[in-house]
Amino acid sequence: MRKNNIYLIIISILIVVLLIENNLKKQENKTPLQVKNAGLVTENRTQINSLVSESRRNAITEAVAKVSPAVVGINVKAIEKYRVSNPILDDPFFRYFFGDQIYKREVQSLGSGFIISEDGFILTNEHVIENPTEINITLTDGRKFRATPVGTDFVTDIALLKIEGKNLPHVTLGNSDDIIIGEWAIALGNPFGLFEFNDKPTVTVGVISAVNIDFGKMHNDRIYQDMIQTDASINPGNSGGPLVNSRGEVIGMNAFIFTGGKYSEGSIGLGFAIPINKVKKIVKELKLYGEVHREVWTGVYTIDVTRWIAAALGLREVRGAYITDIKRGSPGEKAGLKKGDVILEVNNIKIQNREDISRIIMEQDLRPGDVLEMKVLRRGRKVTVNLVLEKPPY
Repeated sequence: MRKNNIYLIIISILIVVLLIENNLKKQENKTPLQVKNAGLVTENRTQINSLVSESRRNAITEAVAKVSPAVVGINVKAIEKYRVSNPILDDPFFRYFFGDQIYKREVQSLGSGFIISEDGFILTNEHVIENPTEINITLTDGRKFRATPVGTDFVTDIALLKIEGKNLPHVTLGNSDDIIIGEWAIALGNPFGLFEFNDKPTVTVGVISAVNIDFGKMHNDRIYQDMIQTDASINPGNSGGPLVNSRGEVIGMNAFIFTGGKYSEGSIGLGFAIPINKVKKIVKELKLYGEVHREVWTGVYTIDVTRWIAAALGLREVRGAYITDIKRGSPGEKAGLKKGDVILEVNNIKIQNREDISRIIMEQDLRPGDVLEMKVLRRGRKVTVNLVLEKPPY
């Protein structure tokens, strides 16, 4: 009996030893395979890095290659008026009757643009082609065209030109509502007229610094709203050129820069572009009418809130627009406004007087179909109404 037990113990030990040995052999067989695979991955990564390094191509170079053929140089001849004072007429009496002498002269200016359709529609800034007598377009392949203005909009600084051609290179318009802060921004254009030397646009690269920058009404009466800020260098002559993302889609049109002093001092990393979605909206009207129709109608008649009105209504502040009348069937009546309402806010902006309402409509570039969200005081309580602007009935 004891011998049988001993044999069983010995056999059990041998089985365990054999199992351990077999398992070790399997592990030895696996290890070289794993090392081999790791070496293969490392080798593949090295080859990929080598290919990228040798080709030097990346998202930015691909975007530039895609957009560049559609970027154009613009050479404009224009008539400029200027005044010359006569020293003899410095006396206020003579100046009242004779005034300054006004002369005209032809000037040349350079700018940028980009083709948006294969049949030759071109976008640029309105200030690039202001008062033109002749507009000449240069393509990247050296071809030159005479352009005609289709329509211009001074307020938003957008102009649409047309050249006669077929199968022309053109850009892809992106979605400026989908911009990501910090994503790549590529500015292309014709700074300082360099396009004239080699028929090729200049490229600068940066990032999107901010969006929805509102400047309101500028000193020149232009209105820049919802602007895109970028640190991609934008210099004189870049105006009207495209601002592009890394996919080669146009997301904005370069408009102006802030500098340390005068515009001639160049870029300091504060460039601004008009969002392309806004440009698309303007282009539709320019194609149809050659201009933008901004006449809107509310049918609401107001006066400024005086301290007497404020006291009578129990207002804490002397501000707002008091509604004296509403035209029947007007947008104001449809929105539910009433006589005696006091308009306190429009589109989240406090109203100081009746003129503020017109200013908001103008500065936000609102047109028929756009909505005014109004907060009004009615019999001691605040009410919110949405007024849809309409075209004037006359």
